[in-house]
Amino acid sequence: MTNPYIVENTVSYEKIYKSIYKSMPVDEKVLCKDNVMISETDTEGIIIYTNRQFREITGFTKEELIGSPHSITRYPDMPKGVFKAMWKIISAKKVWLGYVKNMKKDGKFYWTLTYIQAKLDENGEIIGFMASRKIAYPETVKEVEEIYAKYQGG
Repeated sequence: MTNPYIVENTVSYEKIYKSIYKSMPVDEKVLCKDNVMISETDTEGIIIYTNRQFREITGFTKEELIGSPHSITRYPDMPKGVFKAMWKIISAKKVWLGYVKNMKKDGKFYWTLTYIQAKLDENGEIIGFMASRKIAYPETVKEVEEIYAKYQGG
């Protein structure tokens, strides 16, 4: 299956995560509370705010998150094309809704249904992005995993 939004993975996640957090992704699902997790970034995807639920579920502290790229919570097997399409949509001031496999600080993962939109100033210019997410339903995750695996060649 060919998808024009899929790009080749050129980042060594092992090197990044080992150097920063000394943990690697673990193929183990984490069950989370039924809370809404909220984060805000600047226009480059650098975290400027997270709510308590986001920090509790990810295992990162406020100090570790603020100033870090939001990709700090991205699980390495997420298709890069999903994020390429997401950036294209939100940069056009439209709303993106999709499923994301996230990684906790300890390397465990969890799936979310994520809603992202641009934050605009009084002139309608993008000044950042806001995301809210809830834990995805397990039945839906099975379908999404199958679709994403095709994009990863797995």
